Formats: sequence, C-alpha cells, structure tokens
Amino acid sequence: MNTVKINSKNARMVAHRGVSGLEVENTQLAFVAAGNRSYWGVETDVRTTADGHFIILHDQTTERLSGIALIPEECTLAQLRALTLREKDGTEGHPYLRLPTLEEYIHVCKKYEKHCVLELKTEMTEAQTADMIARIRREDYLDHVTFISFLFEDLVLVRKLLPEQKMQFLFGELSEERFALMKEYRMDVDIYHKCLTPELLQKFHDAGMEVNCWTVDEPADAERLVEWGVDFITSNILE
Repeated sequence: MNTVKINSKNARMVAHRGVSGLEVENTQLAFVAAGNRSYWGVETDVRTTADGHFIILHDQTTERLSGIALIPEECTLAQLRALTLREKDGTEGHPYLRLPTLEEYIHVCKKYEKHCVLELKTEMTEAQTADMIARIRREDYLDHVTFISFLFEDLVLVRKLLPEQKMQFLFGELSEERFALMKEYRMDVDIYHKCLTPELLQKFHDAGMEVNCWTVDEPADAERLVEWGVDFITSNILE
C-alpha cells in the first residue's frame, strides 16, 4: 500500500495523525511515514497527563488503540507508555507501538523538516500551556508549529503567551460571533471540508485568514478544494 497522489498545486498537504492511512495513527511509525514523503506538515493530537507531561493521543481514552481504557489526564506518563498498541490489522503485542510523547513527535518532525500541526485536546491551564510551549522551545522548533484546536480558550491561552504564533480554530459550521472572535485573536481556519463553499473561502481570505480543510480522503474532494484555492488539505492518505 501507499499514499494516493494528487496534484495539490499551491495547497500544502498535511498528514492527519501522521500517515494514518498506512500506519497506526499518532505513532512514530506514522510520523516517520509522513517524514519520508512530500507532506508539508504532520498533524497530531496532544493531551496532558496526571503527572505533568504531554502524550500523543486523539481519543479521550486509550481503548480503541490498545484495548485498555485509560484516561490520559488521570494517568501517569509511565502508565501510558507501558501500553502496547494494536497494529492496523488488529494484532497485539508489538513493543514498537507505543504512545509517543510531545517531544518525540517534535523530534521526528524536526528530523524530517516537517511543519508541526499540533491539536490541543485537553482543556489546559495557563501553566500547562506555558510548560508545553517551553518543551517545544527546548527542541528549538517553535517557529515550525501551528497550534489548532476545537477548544477556543486553549488557543486564546496560546495567543496570550505567543502573540505572533500561527494557529487555526477547528470547526464545522461557523457563527458570525465566532468569526469575529477569530479575527480579534488572529486565528486562521481549520474547517470540515464539506462545510466549505467558494463564497465562505473568499470571506476567510478577505479577512486575511489561511484555510485548512479536514479530513479529505477522496481525490475528487481534494481536487475541488485545490481549484477553489484552499491553503492546506489535511488527509489520512492523500499526498
């Protein structure tokens, strides 16, 4: 198997949870798979742990990936790292399949010179946000990170600490009130692709916002968005 190639023209391609169409999502294998391909960026999901660390996981629990239901925010890093994840075919017991830390994700992106598209999944405090930023800064890669989230207040905290950082608010349908707040906090757009129209794209561009579309896995959808002029396309399998 391989990725599905499209002509993305000026749109920058983002590997969703790494190349999750080929490898187990949000693992170092998936990140390296993106690193070895033409993707501009690698998207992932970060959560806090009970002992003050940051772990890579999309879901609220680890059950879907490991068969064991742990809540990251209630567990230590050691507990989470002790889990082995299932392969994509459902087989178990592979010691190389573990939940990465934030630092490990950053390290892979830096090694392969990929942009980090980092989704914040936990409602963070200002102290936690500052710690996360400090960890990325220690890796000397903060200039290559775009923060994204459905949690508007998480992005507001990032904006408070990093006035010039790139960020994208994740959403489907958008209210005028939220649009005004996005302009106020200088946030770009990360919209469910089926909710985007050419008119809405023009509205965002007129406001100076770049537009990312999630999660686009059908070539015909991607080609349409490319023709419209979107800035980024996030996909599990398209390259």
